Order: sequence, then C-alpha cells, then structure tokens
Amino acid sequence: MSGNLLERYQDDLYLVKGATGWSTVAALLAGLAALPFLLPKIGLGYLLFIAILMAANVIVAVGLNMLVGFTGLISLGHAGFVAIGAYASGLLAAKLGLPWYVAWIGAAAITAGFGFVVGLPALRLTGPYLAIATLGFGIAVYQVLVNWTALSGGRTGLPVQQLSFGIPGLTPTQQLYYVAVGAAVALSWIGYNLARSHVGRALAAIRDSDIAAEVTGVNLLWYKTLAFAISAAYAGIAGAIIAQALRHLEPQSFTFLESITYFAMIVIGGLGTVSGAIIGAVILTLLPHYLSGLKQWLPIVYGATIILMMMVEPRGIYGRWIRIKMYFKAWPL
Repeated sequence: MSGNLLERYQDDLYLVKGATGWSTVAALLAGLAALPFLLPKIGLGYLLFIAILMAANVIVAVGLNMLVGFTGLISLGHAGFVAIGAYASGLLAAKLGLPWYVAWIGAAAITAGFGFVVGLPALRLTGPYLAIATLGFGIAVYQVLVNWTALSGGRTGLPVQQLSFGIPGLTPTQQLYYVAVGAAVALSWIGYNLARSHVGRALAAIRDSDIAAEVTGVNLLWYKTLAFAISAAYAGIAGAIIAQALRHLEPQSFTFLESITYFAMIVIGGLGTVSGAIIGAVILTLLPHYLSGLKQWLPIVYGATIILMMMVEPRGIYGRWIRIKMYFKAWPL
C-alpha cells in the first residue's frame, strides 16, 4: 500500500477513531433521526426537502469519488447517470407497477450497465480525453430525454407517482427523508469499507500508475469498468431519490451544470476520502439555497472555487481540517 493511500485511509479513520469518534457519529445519527419532527416545529419544514436532496447528493458524491478520487478516472457527465436512474425508477414503478425498492434496485442495475459501457473507453482514454468522452455521454443522455418524448415526455416532463414506503405515522415527505438518509448512510458505509478492501487498493493502484498496477496483476479491464459501474449505480439510486422528491422530471434538471456541481463537490470536499465527498455534498447543496439571488453566477462561483481549492489545498476542506488537527496534536503539552 502506497503512503499516499495509507494517509487517505487514516484520514477517514479520524471520523470513527476511539470512543469520542463513535459518540460523535451516534449523536449525528440521532440528530438526523429527530430532524423531520424538529424542523416543522420551528417553522423550517421546507428544509426537509433540501435535506432529502442533500442525501441524494451525498450518494452521488461518494460514488463519483470512488471513480475520480480513488481510481483517477475523470467523469464530467455524471448528471447523465443520475438522469437514467431517475427516469428508470419512475418508469419501472409507473409502467410495471413494481414496489419502490424493486424499482430503485432496477434503476441502479440499469445505470450500472450504462456505467460499464461508458467505462470501456477508459481502457484507452485518460485525462482530458476521458473527460470529453464522459461529457459527450452526459450531453447525449440530455438530448435523448429532450427528443424521445414517448419515453421521457420531452420538455413537458414525466410525472412520477408518489410511492408509499410503508412507514406508519409519517407523512410521505418524512418517509422519503428516512429512506433517503438511510440509503446515504448505508452507501457511504459501503463505500468506506470498499475503499479499504482489496478492490479499493486495486483502484488506488490504477490511480497512481495503471501500468505498474497491471504489472502487479491488476486487471485493468475489470477494475476500470467496475469503478464506472459502481459509481453509476450510486448515481442511479440518487436519481431515484431525486425523482421521488421532485415528483416531476424534466431534462433541464440534468444538464452539464449539474455534472460540474457533482464534480465540484468532491474537489471542494476532498478527493479520495468518503468524508470529503460527504462534506462537499452538504456544502454545495446548501450553497445554492443561500445564494439563490446569484443563481446565474453559480457556475462562476463553482469554477473559481475549484481552481482556488486545487491551488491552496488539493485535498479539499476535509484535508485541510486533518492538517489543522494534526498540527495541534503535534504541539508539546
């Protein structure tokens, strides 16, 4: 295991290291569980919708970080995967009458299949060439959704039926909140353990040097396409959550700007760590809400922030926090 990779694992371990770390995680989960009942009482019930979108963005960011941060493969078309998951879940539930969990699993499987196909060019393309290829995929998905009206409803959009998650005593929004947050927590935990497994080590070896990784026995065909498939499956689940939250899908919700936003999440939060992906997703979900009056300037804000972050702290906000923590721990008592 390379020293760089070991540092990234140790960074994520700061979240759960010792009794204090586990107490913090338990308190955070308790706060998330109480949120749907606390927000309406203080007149902030609308924030529950934002919390649902935040959970979906966390899932996208964790999956995208597995691809970009751990494997070193750039994707600028991830909004296309989210769109496929959103429309697939809506169509599977509406047209086939499938239960929500079957529709969501089906959406994840379909999106993973597209991810596998998109990952095939990654065997020969790297850097900006791969970025352009994934950008073309995202644009192609958008154009299909706009023009294939029989499937997607075109610019008119696709209504999504409200699903029942079978949680008694809760409103549909509260039920969706618990399912979305539960999915985000579970998939983040899976991503964290996957990064520490032999699969994560193989992906990191490809990121550091795909030639050296192949020499040591890493199957580039398998692991590169696997990284794309896993990342796409995460995006598919997030798309299903977004579809249920919006209740009406339009192609305009899955443009190139959304792909840039997802990419900005992992860069600003911290590449190569699950924790960084979560931090970036939370920040860039809340930021548009508080900067709604500057909506036309958000692409410039995101771009400038990415450039500044790469210049000042390539490991993102979480990496800077780890550096500060280690600095103060090194002080003599």
